[in-house]
Amino acid sequence: MSKEPKNPTAGESETPSASIEHAPSSDAPETTDLPSTDKPQAAAKKPPAKAEGDKPPAKAKKEKAPAVEDKPFAEFIQQDYLPALQAALTKQGVKDLEVNFAKQKLPVAGMSSVGDCWQVIGKFQEGQRQFNLYFPQENIQSQRAFSCAENNTKTSTLEPFLIDERKVTLDLMVFGVVQRLNAQKWLNLN
Repeated sequence: MSKEPKNPTAGESETPSASIEHAPSSDAPETTDLPSTDKPQAAAKKPPAKAEGDKPPAKAKKEKAPAVEDKPFAEFIQQDYLPALQAALTKQGVKDLEVNFAKQKLPVAGMSSVGDCWQVIGKFQEGQRQFNLYFPQENIQSQRAFSCAENNTKTSTLEPFLIDERKVTLDLMVFGVVQRLNAQKWLNLN
């Protein structure tokens, strides 16, 4: 038989032996070890997973310190609220502030038959100005009221205090009293 004519435009080349070795065959559906440009490189093999007992302990979550508002009612008022209120009003220029916490009858005209109620009682200017913050229940998140009186008169109006707030905090309670006394024009910075 005669020899097949070679393609004159292809030249005298032959298929390289490396291509023949790595060419896929129809018998073995395995991939080759030649790098490919259309596939990402395979990641290095991961070491085998350790046994369940070999895992390092999970990092403990840092627990948030409980909020001061979560303390028992009387403890919060005496240890946190009264000192914070005293400091805030002193910073506003009140010199002779006396602040107490007591359970007693409401000093509002016509309300003496209601019963005892927890109160923060503040007096300054030699007792001529007095304000009260009322807590009918032992809970700062429940109802609160405010009153003020001047020149040793009996309080005539009981006002709601911070009624629109969803969560009452120490800072908010201090701010509320300072704001209310400032509105009354009782603080020196007016």
